[in-house]
Amino acid sequence: MSVPPNESSDDQPRDLDDLVDRVEDDGADQATPAADAPVADAATPEPAAPELPPAAPAPQKSEAEKKIESPIGDVQPLMDWYILKVAFNREDSIADALRKRVKMEGMEEYFGDIVVPTEDVATFTRDGKRRITKRKLLPGYVMAHMIINDDTWFLVRETAGISDFTGAAGKPMPMEPEDVERFINRTAEEDEEEPTIKTSIPFKVGDRVRVKEGNFENQEGDVDGVDEANGRVTVIINIFGRSVPMELDHWQVEPL
Repeated sequence: MSVPPNESSDDQPRDLDDLVDRVEDDGADQATPAADAPVADAATPEPAAPELPPAAPAPQKSEAEKKIESPIGDVQPLMDWYILKVAFNREDSIADALRKRVKMEGMEEYFGDIVVPTEDVATFTRDGKRRITKRKLLPGYVMAHMIINDDTWFLVRETAGISDFTGAAGKPMPMEPEDVERFINRTAEEDEEEPTIKTSIPFKVGDRVRVKEGNFENQEGDVDGVDEANGRVTVIINIFGRSVPMELDHWQVEPL
């Protein structure tokens, strides 16, 4: 059944204005958000994070602390003093040869000082003139401040004139602290200060000697004491059946 032209239906727009109104109403309904939907407040700013004070710089650690914290493979062993057996009367030349080999092999980091311990002594020539000479404290030995490992051990043993390290069962043994103080540190202190020069006396207690000048010339006796600091010896001489100690200058007596 057709609709008469002059009759209107609710499903169709009556005119162009009615169509426009419906379209605008539909768009407004779609654009309007639901009442219960949350609406973000774009204008409200996010709270700012509080500013922290700058971190303090980490304290610098000592080399000892770094070594303790390092892996065991990176820890550098400490140097010790070792005694080397060398050819007698060649101590100085052998020490020089060892220093040169260390430098040639580029192993300076494993070696410190290489020394021949000596002390200054006064000697007298035949015409009575006094002169200062070096006397070796340990003839036949050289002391080396070093780290022991396979490379340094072979370098020392392959140096001409060096026979071995001192030690037990072929194992190098470091020097005792009192020996280092006696032979190494004392020598260093004497180099810094003016040392007390001793007199080289070719006698020891118990030697048989003869007085060669003075009031007791040609008298024989036994050495009872040696004073290197003053260059004198005490000799027990038999006078009138009695043993009498006589203190003489060391050049006034001669060995028998």
